[in-house]
Amino acid sequence: MILWLSVVLFGLCFAGIAWYFCAGVKIKSGWQNGESPLARWLDQRRRDKFNEQLPEALATMSNALRAGFSISQAFDSVVAQGEKPMCEEFAILQQQLRIGMSFEDALESMSGRVGSDDLTLVTTAILISRKTGGNVTEIFDKISETIRGRMRIERKVKTMTAQGRMQGIIVSVMPLFLGVVMTVMKPKLMLPFLCSLTGVASVAAVIVLITVGWLIIRKIIKIDV
Repeated sequence: MILWLSVVLFGLCFAGIAWYFCAGVKIKSGWQNGESPLARWLDQRRRDKFNEQLPEALATMSNALRAGFSISQAFDSVVAQGEKPMCEEFAILQQQLRIGMSFEDALESMSGRVGSDDLTLVTTAILISRKTGGNVTEIFDKISETIRGRMRIERKVKTMTAQGRMQGIIVSVMPLFLGVVMTVMKPKLMLPFLCSLTGVASVAAVIVLITVGWLIIRKIIKIDV
């Protein structure tokens, strides 16, 4: 009876964790727009890829403007020469402009959809330059240089915190791994323990403590640039 109760409790716990991480994820390309950890992780991956492609897109637009193209034609060059997700977002921007949305609203829509601080900076620079008549190419070059410098710092920070992340993973996985190994090697010793209420409570406490420890380690090694 206690064995079946343990199996049911662990099954419900696993199902709850899986639902928490996967709920709200839409099976489609582009932004997931979900609140679950998995959806936020997918959004962050896509956003990071967009930020990595942004300096190259700014260089493409800057070259197009120097060649005498309009800002809309510069967007077209990004759509033609860029990679996903950059070209997809600028293609949506161009479609919104074609159906009659104002230039400012289309840029703000893309900035809100992507959620990138770097893109927000670019959008603000474009809108200000259109009102004040500034040199957009120089602004793009400076923003591109700033983004590249920040990305170099972020890569350096990730390199310096790689050991901490690996230690957190090892420390979190090791108790569970040892528990499985001991259960396989010494089932007569472990199964009675796991089938008892004391064993179930001990395993639950270990899982909670591992989770808390991992969150603390993650908080320590997470450095915003």
